[in-house]
Amino acid sequence: MKSLTPVREAADHFGLAISTLHYWERRGLITAFRRSGQRFYDDDQLYRVALIKHWRQIGGLGLSRITELLAEQHRWREVVAGQLAEIEQERARLDTAHDYLVELLTCRREGSLEDCPWFRDRVDLPAAS
Repeated sequence: MKSLTPVREAADHFGLAISTLHYWERRGLITAFRRSGQRFYDDDQLYRVALIKHWRQIGGLGLSRITELLAEQHRWREVVAGQLAEIEQERARLDTAHDYLVELLTCRREGSLEDCPWFRDRVDLPAAS
């Protein structure tokens, strides 16, 4: 007989709302066993809950992408590689924004930012006619 964990205990253990687990069930991401009208998860489903939580929080994956991964587990490396590429693009964008904002703070001119010489040197204005 498989070990079964009540939904409330699973939710508490993983720091999730019970409604989240029910939603994941409706989306077909996890499957509960029912006994006397209550939901339970076996160990395989608990591992899946942990995996989904990690993908959401650490991997930044949306439920659509997670659904795709679970439906086509043989392609998980391809999907993960795609997610890594997206993260690298976002990282590059954030690095550029960070560097720009740090440089703006070096402007010694008080008042409005558009008067800062550093900023003005980097803005391309249309040619005067």
